[in-house]
Amino acid sequence: MMSRRGIVALLSAAALALPLAATSATTAHAATPAFKVLVFSKTTGYRHASIPDGVAAIEKLGQDNGFAVDATEDATQFNDANLAKYQTVVFLSTTGDPLDQQSEKDAFQRYIEHGGGYVGIHAAADSGYTWAWYGGLVGAYFKDHPSIQQATVNVAGQGTAATRDLPNRWIRTDEWYNYQSNPRADVRVLATLDERTYNPVGYNGGSMGADHPISWCHPYDGGRSFYTGMGHTSESYTEPRFLSHILGGIEMTAGAAKFNCDPDSTD
Repeated sequence: MMSRRGIVALLSAAALALPLAATSATTAHAATPAFKVLVFSKTTGYRHASIPDGVAAIEKLGQDNGFAVDATEDATQFNDANLAKYQTVVFLSTTGDPLDQQSEKDAFQRYIEHGGGYVGIHAAADSGYTWAWYGGLVGAYFKDHPSIQQATVNVAGQGTAATRDLPNRWIRTDEWYNYQSNPRADVRVLATLDERTYNPVGYNGGSMGADHPISWCHPYDGGRSFYTGMGHTSESYTEPRFLSHILGGIEMTAGAAKFNCDPDSTD
């Protein structure tokens, strides 16, 4: 029969072991990412100096919000087996034809068709001009831009994860894109530019007028798409509101936040 001293020692050891076990379990749970993101920043045209800042910022968002981030400029990673690891793919100021092999394009298209997510940042709209499917995924192609300047962004409600931390009128400095077409008929517009607050005339002449979408989201070909035209400057990637905007887009397209992006959605 175990002595009273032995029983006390055994109970004390068990009491000590329980918090250690709980701590170990919590640590293991915390180490498991909620989802995985692939950041793709290959360029075959103009290359933005802010790309490294954008990659670092998204990696930090992952660290702070419990998701894993891989960054690459290797287009061969666009194959079925590799893309299956990720819940969403970020095209960070890609330009030209970053997926220049048909097999890479086909793999990415299958990924979206099977429910994958896409986040396009800034010059992602300056990509894939000969790939109509990609143009539909982004929502609109880049046309031109004026000089970098301050402008007012009108945020269309705070009902999405991408707009939850944004004011109704958001004043900031960036390179403001004009697009070849207005995507409004096919997307939910999240933010527009007030062209009265800056000089909107791009180097090809003209602007988009009173209805100038700059951020939007929409379901596309089985998947989820979010695009923001903001993010040209390195300073963008230190702005808390802009980072919240990107974080919301990542979460929405990864299936970690509500994707209320039907064109007629208002919630």
